[in-house]
Amino acid sequence: MLDIQKIMKFLPHRFPFLLVDRILEIDEAHAVGIKNVTINEPFFQGHFPSEPVMPGVLVLEAMGQVAAMMLSARPGSENLITFLTGVEKAKFRRPVKPGDQLVTTAEMLKLRGKMGKVRTVGRVDGAVAAEAEFSFVAAETLAASEEKAAPSRSGEEAAR
Repeated sequence: MLDIQKIMKFLPHRFPFLLVDRILEIDEAHAVGIKNVTINEPFFQGHFPSEPVMPGVLVLEAMGQVAAMMLSARPGSENLITFLTGVEKAKFRRPVKPGDQLVTTAEMLKLRGKMGKVRTVGRVDGAVAAEAEFSFVAAETLAASEEKAAPSRSGEEAAR
C-alpha cells in the first residue's frame, strides 16, 4: 500500500490535479488505487452546480494516474515521468459524484522499452463507472536530464 506521501514522490501532479489518494495494491503489472471524490473538488463549482458530476476527462485522468504508478514498482523508475500518448476504448458507464470512492484497477497489457499500454477500469460501489486503455511513454524527468548534462564539479576543478 502507498499513502499520499509516497504517491507524491513519484507523480508530479499536485492540487488540484493530483487525482489519486492511495494505492492499495501495486506491482510491475498491476495496480489498484482510490480517489475519494468530495464536494470540495474545484471542478464541481461549474460541473454542474445543481447536479455535481465528476467530468469524464478527470475520471480518465484519475485512472491514468493509478496506471502511471505501476512504473514506480519497476527498478530504476525514480527519475521517470509518464506521458499519455493515446486513449482507446474509453467508455463511461455511470456518473461519479461527490461522496463516491473511485476504485481503479490498472493492468499492464504490454511494455516495450519505455513505451507501454495499460487497461484500466474505474468502479464505484463495485459497479463499473468507466474503462479505457491508455498508451504511454516514460521519459526522464527534467531534473534527471539536467543533472546528467551538467559537468561535475570535480571535472571542472580538474580542468583548471
